[in-house]
Amino acid sequence: METRTGGEAMGGQVVVGTDGSRPASIAVKWAADDAARRGCGLRVVHVCEPWAYDLPYVQVPGVQAPGAQVPGARVPGAPVGVSRACEEMLATAVDLARDQAPGVEVTPVLVTGRIIETLLEESLRAAQVVVGSRGLGGFAGMLVGSVGVGLAGRAACPVVVVRGAQEAVQGEVVAGFDGSEASRAALEYAFTEAARRGARLRVVYAWHAPVMTPYAAGCSSLAEDALASGREAVRGVLESWIEDHPQVETAETSVCAHPVSALCEASARADLVVVGSRGLTGLGSLLLGSVSRGVLHHAHCPVAVVPSPGEE
Repeated sequence: METRTGGEAMGGQVVVGTDGSRPASIAVKWAADDAARRGCGLRVVHVCEPWAYDLPYVQVPGVQAPGAQVPGARVPGAPVGVSRACEEMLATAVDLARDQAPGVEVTPVLVTGRIIETLLEESLRAAQVVVGSRGLGGFAGMLVGSVGVGLAGRAACPVVVVRGAQEAVQGEVVAGFDGSEASRAALEYAFTEAARRGARLRVVYAWHAPVMTPYAAGCSSLAEDALASGREAVRGVLESWIEDHPQVETAETSVCAHPVSALCEASARADLVVVGSRGLTGLGSLLLGSVSRGVLHHAHCPVAVVPSPGEE
Protein backbone atom coordinates (compact mmCIF):
# COMPACT_ATOMS: atom_id res chain seq x y z
CA MET A 1 0.00 0.00 0.00
CA GLU A 2 1.19 3.48 -0.80
CA THR A 3 0.58 6.68 1.06
CA ARG A 4 0.39 10.12 -0.46
CA THR A 5 3.51 12.20 0.15
CA GLY A 6 4.10 15.77 -0.95
CA GLY A 7 6.15 16.08 -4.11
CA GLU A 8 5.82 12.44 -5.12
CA ALA A 9 5.47 12.08 -8.89
CA MET A 10 2.37 10.22 -10.02
CA GLY A 11 3.02 10.21 -13.74
CA GLY A 12 -0.41 11.53 -14.61
CA GLN A 13 -2.39 8.66 -13.14
CA VAL A 14 -6.15 8.63 -12.78
CA VAL A 15 -7.23 9.03 -9.16
CA VAL A 16 -10.55 7.74 -7.86
CA GLY A 17 -12.00 8.23 -4.41
CA THR A 18 -13.89 5.35 -2.83
CA ASP A 19 -15.90 4.84 0.32
CA GLY A 20 -17.51 1.45 -0.31
CA SER A 21 -20.88 2.83 -1.43
CA ARG A 22 -22.56 1.76 -4.66
CA PRO A 23 -22.02 5.15 -6.35
CA ALA A 24 -18.35 4.99 -5.40
CA SER A 25 -18.08 1.48 -6.83
CA ILE A 26 -19.56 2.73 -10.10
CA ALA A 27 -16.99 5.53 -10.08
CA VAL A 28 -14.16 3.02 -9.49
CA LYS A 29 -15.23 0.99 -12.53
CA TRP A 30 -15.54 4.15 -14.64
CA ALA A 31 -12.08 5.29 -13.53
CA ALA A 32 -10.57 1.87 -14.31
CA ASP A 33 -11.95 2.06 -17.85
CA ASP A 34 -10.67 5.62 -18.15
CA ALA A 35 -7.17 4.60 -17.06
CA ALA A 36 -7.24 1.78 -19.62
CA ARG A 37 -8.18 4.23 -22.40
CA ARG A 38 -5.37 6.56 -21.33
CA GLY A 39 -2.83 3.77 -20.90
CA CYS A 40 -1.94 4.94 -17.39
CA GLY A 41 -2.14 3.69 -13.83
CA LEU A 42 -5.03 4.05 -11.39
CA ARG A 43 -4.80 5.23 -7.78
CA VAL A 44 -7.71 4.05 -5.64
CA VAL A 45 -7.88 6.36 -2.63
CA HIS A 46 -9.82 5.83 0.56
CA VAL A 47 -9.73 8.59 3.16
CA CYS A 48 -10.27 7.33 6.67
CA GLU A 49 -11.46 10.14 8.86
CA PRO A 50 -10.14 9.18 12.32
CA TRP A 51 -13.05 10.83 14.11
CA ALA A 52 -15.50 8.68 12.13
CA TYR A 53 -14.07 5.33 13.25
CA ASP A 54 -13.15 3.95 16.64
CA LEU A 55 -12.22 0.37 15.82
CA PRO A 56 -8.85 -1.38 16.30
CA TYR A 57 -6.70 -1.88 13.20
CA VAL A 58 -7.07 -5.31 11.61
CA GLN A 59 -4.85 -6.21 8.64
CA VAL A 60 -6.63 -7.37 5.49
CA PRO A 61 -4.69 -9.79 3.24
CA GLY A 62 -3.32 -8.10 0.13
CA VAL A 63 -3.67 -4.57 1.48
CA GLN A 64 -0.68 -3.28 3.41
CA ALA A 65 -1.16 -0.17 5.49
CA PRO A 66 1.80 2.18 5.81
CA GLY A 67 3.88 1.26 8.85
CA ALA A 68 1.87 -1.90 9.45
CA GLN A 69 4.57 -4.54 9.03
CA VAL A 70 2.86 -6.91 11.42
CA PRO A 71 -0.82 -7.49 12.23
CA GLY A 72 -1.99 -5.10 14.88
CA ALA A 73 0.38 -2.26 14.00
CA ARG A 74 -1.16 1.18 13.76
CA VAL A 75 -0.99 3.63 10.89
CA PRO A 76 1.13 6.68 11.74
CA GLY A 77 -1.02 9.74 12.27
CA ALA A 78 -4.21 7.82 12.99
CA PRO A 79 -5.13 8.58 16.62
CA VAL A 80 -7.50 5.67 16.93
CA GLY A 81 -6.01 3.41 14.28
CA VAL A 82 -7.30 2.41 10.89
CA SER A 83 -10.46 0.41 11.19
CA ARG A 84 -11.41 -2.87 9.62
CA ALA A 85 -14.03 -0.95 7.63
CA CYS A 86 -11.42 1.31 6.00
CA GLU A 87 -9.23 -1.63 4.99
CA GLU A 88 -12.11 -3.69 3.67
CA MET A 89 -13.57 -0.80 1.66
CA LEU A 90 -10.25 -0.16 -0.03
CA ALA A 91 -9.50 -3.84 -0.68
CA THR A 92 -12.92 -4.34 -2.27
CA ALA A 93 -12.52 -1.28 -4.49
CA VAL A 94 -9.05 -2.39 -5.64
CA ASP A 95 -10.38 -5.84 -6.56
CA LEU A 96 -13.24 -4.21 -8.46
CA ALA A 97 -10.84 -2.02 -10.42
CA ARG A 98 -8.56 -4.92 -11.30
CA ASP A 99 -11.50 -7.02 -12.45
CA GLN A 100 -12.83 -4.15 -14.57
CA ALA A 101 -9.49 -3.38 -16.26
CA PRO A 102 -7.05 -6.27 -15.81
CA GLY A 103 -4.25 -4.56 -17.73
CA VAL A 104 -4.22 -1.44 -15.57
CA GLU A 105 -1.74 -1.04 -12.72
CA VAL A 106 -3.79 -0.29 -9.61
CA THR A 107 -2.28 1.36 -6.54
CA PRO A 108 -4.28 1.29 -3.30
CA VAL A 109 -3.88 4.41 -1.17
CA LEU A 110 -5.09 4.66 2.41
CA VAL A 111 -4.97 8.13 3.94
CA THR A 112 -6.00 9.40 7.34
CA GLY A 113 -7.28 12.94 7.07
CA ARG A 114 -9.93 15.04 5.38
CA ILE A 115 -11.56 13.99 2.15
CA ILE A 116 -11.57 17.12 0.02
CA GLU A 117 -8.12 18.25 1.13
CA THR A 118 -6.66 14.81 0.37
CA LEU A 119 -8.14 14.62 -3.12
CA LEU A 120 -7.17 18.21 -3.86
CA GLU A 121 -3.57 17.32 -3.07
CA GLU A 122 -3.85 14.22 -5.25
CA SER A 123 -5.11 16.45 -8.08
CA LEU A 124 -1.79 18.30 -8.19
CA ARG A 125 -0.17 15.27 -9.82
CA ALA A 126 -3.13 13.47 -11.38
CA ALA A 127 -4.41 13.22 -14.95
CA GLN A 128 -7.87 13.58 -13.45
CA VAL A 129 -9.81 12.83 -10.27
CA VAL A 130 -12.99 10.73 -10.34
CA VAL A 131 -15.67 10.56 -7.65
CA GLY A 132 -19.19 9.23 -7.37
CA SER A 133 -22.18 11.51 -7.04
CA ARG A 134 -23.01 10.25 -3.55
CA GLY A 135 -21.32 8.27 -0.85
CA LEU A 136 -21.31 6.75 2.61
CA GLY A 137 -18.82 6.04 5.34
CA GLY A 138 -15.53 7.80 4.71
CA PHE A 139 -17.21 10.04 2.14
CA ALA A 140 -20.13 10.71 4.49
CA GLY A 141 -22.97 12.39 2.66
CA MET A 142 -21.02 12.73 -0.56
CA LEU A 143 -23.64 14.61 -2.52
CA VAL A 144 -22.95 16.66 -5.59
CA GLY A 145 -22.67 20.01 -3.87
CA SER A 146 -20.25 18.78 -1.20
CA VAL A 147 -17.28 16.66 -2.24
CA GLY A 148 -17.97 16.73 -5.97
CA VAL A 149 -18.47 20.49 -6.17
CA GLY A 150 -15.72 21.14 -3.63
CA LEU A 151 -13.26 19.34 -5.87
CA ALA A 152 -14.56 20.63 -9.19
CA GLY A 153 -14.19 24.21 -8.11
CA ARG A 154 -10.65 23.90 -6.77
CA ALA A 155 -8.83 20.88 -8.23
CA ALA A 156 -5.71 21.35 -10.34
CA CYS A 157 -6.88 18.79 -12.92
CA PRO A 158 -10.20 17.79 -14.49
CA VAL A 159 -12.72 16.31 -12.06
CA VAL A 160 -15.27 13.75 -13.22
CA VAL A 161 -18.43 13.17 -11.18
CA VAL A 162 -20.00 9.86 -12.18
CA ARG A 163 -23.77 9.72 -11.98
CA GLY A 164 -25.18 6.21 -12.04
CA ALA A 165 -24.22 3.11 -13.97
CA GLN A 166 -24.29 3.50 -17.75
CA GLU A 167 -26.47 0.90 -19.38
CA ALA A 168 -25.31 1.44 -22.96
CA VAL A 169 -22.58 3.29 -24.81
CA GLN A 170 -24.04 6.29 -26.63
CA GLY A 171 -20.96 7.09 -28.71
CA GLU A 172 -21.16 10.82 -28.04
CA VAL A 173 -19.31 13.36 -25.90
CA VAL A 174 -21.01 16.72 -25.24
CA ALA A 175 -19.09 19.92 -24.60
CA GLY A 176 -20.40 23.30 -23.58
CA PHE A 177 -18.56 26.03 -25.46
CA ASP A 178 -19.03 29.80 -25.61
CA GLY A 179 -15.87 30.94 -27.37
CA SER A 180 -14.26 32.25 -24.18
CA GLU A 181 -10.66 31.47 -23.24
CA ALA A 182 -11.89 29.61 -20.19
CA SER A 183 -14.08 27.24 -22.21
CA ARG A 184 -11.26 26.37 -24.63
CA ALA A 185 -9.60 24.12 -22.07
CA ALA A 186 -12.87 22.20 -21.78
CA LEU A 187 -13.11 21.94 -25.57
CA GLU A 188 -9.56 20.62 -25.87
CA TYR A 189 -10.35 17.99 -23.22
CA ALA A 190 -13.58 17.08 -25.01
CA PHE A 191 -11.87 16.61 -28.39
CA THR A 192 -9.20 14.43 -26.79
CA GLU A 193 -11.77 12.37 -24.92
CA ALA A 194 -13.90 11.87 -28.03
CA ALA A 195 -10.82 10.71 -29.95
CA ARG A 196 -9.93 8.20 -27.21
CA ARG A 197 -13.44 6.80 -27.25
CA GLY A 198 -13.93 6.89 -31.02
CA ALA A 199 -17.02 8.97 -30.27
CA ARG A 200 -18.75 11.91 -31.92
CA LEU A 201 -18.30 15.31 -30.25
CA ARG A 202 -21.36 17.51 -29.94
CA VAL A 203 -20.52 21.14 -29.18
CA VAL A 204 -23.40 22.98 -27.51
CA TYR A 205 -23.76 26.76 -27.64
CA ALA A 206 -26.70 28.05 -25.62
CA TRP A 207 -27.63 31.72 -25.61
CA HIS A 208 -29.68 32.76 -22.60
CA ALA A 209 -31.06 36.28 -22.34
CA PRO A 210 -30.44 37.84 -18.93
CA VAL A 211 -33.52 38.77 -16.89
CA MET A 212 -34.70 42.35 -17.27
CA THR A 213 -33.48 42.77 -20.85
CA PRO A 214 -35.55 43.24 -24.03
CA TYR A 215 -34.71 39.59 -24.88
CA ALA A 216 -36.06 38.08 -21.66
CA ALA A 217 -39.56 37.46 -22.94
CA GLY A 218 -38.28 34.66 -25.13
CA CYS A 219 -36.57 34.13 -28.45
CA SER A 220 -37.91 37.22 -30.16
CA SER A 221 -36.47 38.38 -33.46
CA LEU A 222 -33.90 40.42 -31.54
CA ALA A 223 -32.94 37.40 -29.46
CA GLU A 224 -32.74 35.25 -32.57
CA ASP A 225 -30.38 37.78 -34.11
CA ALA A 226 -28.23 37.71 -30.98
CA LEU A 227 -28.20 33.90 -31.03
CA ALA A 228 -27.21 33.87 -34.72
CA SER A 229 -24.43 36.36 -34.07
CA GLY A 230 -23.07 34.31 -31.16
CA ARG A 231 -23.38 31.11 -33.17
CA GLU A 232 -21.31 32.52 -36.00
CA ALA A 233 -18.64 33.77 -33.58
CA VAL A 234 -18.38 30.37 -31.90
CA ARG A 235 -18.37 28.57 -35.24
CA GLY A 236 -15.48 30.72 -36.38
CA VAL A 237 -13.46 29.69 -33.33
CA LEU A 238 -14.44 26.05 -33.76
CA GLU A 239 -13.25 25.79 -37.34
CA SER A 240 -9.58 25.64 -36.41
CA TRP A 241 -10.26 23.09 -33.68
CA ILE A 242 -12.15 20.86 -36.10
CA GLU A 243 -9.31 21.11 -38.62
CA ASP A 244 -6.82 20.08 -35.91
CA HIS A 245 -8.91 17.02 -34.98
CA PRO A 246 -10.01 15.51 -38.30
CA GLN A 247 -10.44 12.08 -36.72
CA VAL A 248 -13.30 13.33 -34.54
CA GLU A 249 -16.77 13.60 -36.02
CA THR A 250 -18.15 16.92 -34.81
CA ALA A 251 -21.71 18.20 -34.54
CA GLU A 252 -22.90 21.62 -33.40
CA THR A 253 -26.04 22.55 -31.50
CA SER A 254 -27.03 26.20 -31.02
CA VAL A 255 -30.15 26.96 -29.02
CA CYS A 256 -31.90 29.88 -27.39
CA ALA A 257 -32.18 28.32 -23.94
CA HIS A 258 -30.58 28.28 -20.53
CA PRO A 259 -27.21 26.51 -20.87
CA VAL A 260 -27.96 24.13 -17.99
CA SER A 261 -31.15 22.98 -19.72
CA ALA A 262 -29.40 22.66 -23.09
CA LEU A 263 -26.47 20.66 -21.73
CA CYS A 264 -28.60 18.42 -19.52
CA GLU A 265 -30.94 17.66 -22.41
CA ALA A 266 -27.94 16.74 -24.57
CA SER A 267 -26.52 14.60 -21.74
CA ALA A 268 -29.40 12.13 -22.08
CA ARG A 269 -27.77 10.94 -25.32
CA ALA A 270 -24.13 11.21 -24.23
CA ASP A 271 -21.45 9.20 -22.45
CA LEU A 272 -19.84 12.30 -20.96
CA VAL A 273 -20.59 16.02 -20.63
CA VAL A 274 -17.65 18.42 -20.45
CA VAL A 275 -17.86 21.93 -19.01
CA GLY A 276 -15.29 24.51 -18.02
CA SER A 277 -15.06 25.81 -14.50
CA ARG A 278 -15.62 29.33 -15.79
CA GLY A 279 -17.09 30.89 -18.92
CA LEU A 280 -18.65 33.89 -20.61
CA THR A 281 -21.24 34.90 -23.21
CA GLY A 282 -23.20 31.87 -24.49
CA LEU A 283 -22.57 29.83 -21.36
CA GLY A 284 -23.01 32.94 -19.21
CA SER A 285 -20.54 32.98 -16.32
CA LEU A 286 -19.73 29.30 -16.26
CA LEU A 287 -18.87 29.19 -12.57
CA LEU A 288 -19.58 26.48 -10.06
CA GLY A 289 -22.74 27.69 -8.45
CA SER A 290 -24.28 28.47 -11.82
CA VAL A 291 -23.90 26.43 -15.00
CA SER A 292 -21.32 23.90 -13.84
CA ARG A 293 -23.16 23.32 -10.59
CA GLY A 294 -26.47 22.95 -12.40
CA VAL A 295 -25.04 20.43 -14.85
CA LEU A 296 -23.43 18.46 -12.01
CA HIS A 297 -26.80 18.23 -10.29
CA HIS A 298 -28.99 17.40 -13.27
CA ALA A 299 -26.99 15.71 -16.04
CA HIS A 300 -27.92 12.17 -17.05
CA CYS A 301 -24.33 10.99 -17.50
CA PRO A 302 -20.87 11.60 -15.98
CA VAL A 303 -19.74 15.22 -15.96
CA ALA A 304 -16.15 16.43 -16.38
CA VAL A 305 -15.32 19.89 -15.04
CA VAL A 306 -12.12 21.20 -16.59
CA PRO A 307 -10.09 24.01 -15.01
CA SER A 308 -8.55 26.72 -17.15
CA PRO A 309 -4.75 26.79 -17.48
CA GLY A 310 -3.25 28.71 -14.58
CA GLU A 311 -6.50 28.65 -12.65
CA GLU A 312 -6.13 28.32 -8.90
